[in-house]
Amino acid sequence: MSEAEPFLVWQCRTCGYIYEEAQGDPLEGLAPGTRWRDVPDDWICPSCGTAKGEFDMVEI
Repeated sequence: MSEAEPFLVWQCRTCGYIYEEAQGDPLEGLAPGTRWRDVPDDWICPSCGTAKGEFDMVEI
């Protein structure tokens, strides 16, 4: 994927937490611009503890 491609948005299936690649989640150690593929596989939802694999890409 080229860095010129649009940033994506991912949503937790359990609680609805939104991860926006453009915004990242600095409180979770994810800098703005961190692509979903670069989020560690063992990362969990900061709101409910759901595994990364339980997120879906969404359009907002």
